[in-house]
Amino acid sequence: MEKKKTHWKKLDNPNYLGCYSLMDGEEREITVTIQKVVQEEVKNERGSESCKVAYFKENVKPMILNTTNSKTIEEIYQTPYIEDWKGQKITIYIARFKAFGSDTTGLRIRKQKPQKPEFTPSHKKWDGAVKALKENNITIDDIEVNFRISDENKNLLIEQSR
Repeated sequence: MEKKKTHWKKLDNPNYLGCYSLMDGEEREITVTIQKVVQEEVKNERGSESCKVAYFKENVKPMILNTTNSKTIEEIYQTPYIEDWKGQKITIYIARFKAFGSDTTGLRIRKQKPQKPEFTPSHKKWDGAVKALKENNITIDDIEVNFRISDENKNLLIEQSR
């Protein structure tokens, strides 16, 4: 098995999410849930500056929100108010673009709400869901918090949990 690669910026041990956080030999994207957005002083090579910072429920470093990413969240959730962003999911990816005359990369937020995965009988959690429904530990509504379920699969879940 090939060893994961280390981006040179990871050695700086930054306190905030950066492109290098999504690289380990391959680029990827992550979907996270906003816990809060605050204004805070962020230290950089020029001293410090006041920035908007998003914190997440998942075990992920916080992300400094630039204007582009803030506008994207506003567009997705139809509100400019950071208090309304709490609990909302976003997908962060690495974008390539020109800035100050050269090619660079930066974190961007996808311009659509993340889609819940479809819950089907082949899903690894299906049997556990059937058992939990049988024991009245969960409801179909509980499953729908994290998954999309077709009417056909809802009926199958109900039938299997009887």
